[in-house]
Amino acid sequence: MREYLVVFLVAGSVTYLLTVIAREIALRTGAVAQVRDRDMHVIPIPYFGGVAMLGGLVAAYLVARHLPFLSAKDPGNVFRDAGVVLAAGALICAIGVLDDLLELDALTKLGGQVVAAGLLILFGVTYRFFPLPGIGQFALPADLASLMTVVTVVATVNAVNFVDGLDGLASGVVGIGASAFLLFCYQLSYLNGQVLASTAALLCAALAGACAGFLPHNFHPARLFMGDSGSMLLGFVLAASALTLTGQFPATALTQGGDGAEASLLPVLLPILLPLSILIVPFADLVLAVIRRTRRGQMFYHPDKQHLHHRMLEIGHSHRRAVMIIWLWAALVGYGMVLASLYSGPIVFALLAVWFVVTVFLTFAVPRVHLPHRPESEVPQT
Repeated sequence: MREYLVVFLVAGSVTYLLTVIAREIALRTGAVAQVRDRDMHVIPIPYFGGVAMLGGLVAAYLVARHLPFLSAKDPGNVFRDAGVVLAAGALICAIGVLDDLLELDALTKLGGQVVAAGLLILFGVTYRFFPLPGIGQFALPADLASLMTVVTVVATVNAVNFVDGLDGLASGVVGIGASAFLLFCYQLSYLNGQVLASTAALLCAALAGACAGFLPHNFHPARLFMGDSGSMLLGFVLAASALTLTGQFPATALTQGGDGAEASLLPVLLPILLPLSILIVPFADLVLAVIRRTRRGQMFYHPDKQHLHHRMLEIGHSHRRAVMIIWLWAALVGYGMVLASLYSGPIVFALLAVWFVVTVFLTFAVPRVHLPHRPESEVPQT
């Protein structure tokens, strides 16, 4: 775990430093988020946070190649698959940079997302097989595996893009999700006596670090936005890290959970359920947005100002409090899924129940007054 901590710190430090450079480049090239009716910021904010995070991910990858534990005989092609993910991530980040500069149409961005997912499939980073405890393993047909890979990647990328509506929201949600999946990968390997070095854990440690390094610049009031270069990169790497875990464990390895109980199907299925569980808030927002816009006769990608984070502000939360409460929901679902998949017993479920009650209380009971859609504190002073 110490080497994963090093990866986390390298990604965070490099991202933090590169963000200053990325902001300057964005200002010089005109990659700036202008103020629109549906936006929450009141002054133009530069983009290109995704470029800084990509730099942090690459730096963490290069350092990890020289760490004794992770680099020992490269178990399970850890760095080969991670390199493929970062190369495809660089492609999707570049598409996001073009969008930040030129405002590409939705279909063009969707095509780029599919191409990036296709690169993963081309180099074998895809759903492979799933071990079924007590039965054997289920190998996915190539066509089905490819389709599931594309759907998972595209859905996760767009879910992160949808939730990127408040300062620090997307980077916090993805950082929480990546840290939860890192814990899952590490504990699943440890409890089943498998090699602790895995591509998924490496990518998640780097991704969590990149989010942590970017957050000081992006928390309200933000000095830099990640833009589509960042939101698409984060969603892509998170989805790809789940893909790399499938097929890592033989069917006979998943014998017990953390409490000695027989293994269930939940750890086996978590690589599929992971993006949905960790990103349940943005996925719910995505589904509701599609329904809402379809009922109005609009295309599903038509922007509006009725996302969940907007409604949090409407019921009385401040900008920062709304972000932190959504983080709390993301942590509840992400870590709750991980804990439930590895452990069982009354203590675990009591902990999750208390966590749920506290989160509900903070969401609905804390706001004392109904504030306007744009809080007074965000209106520029004259």
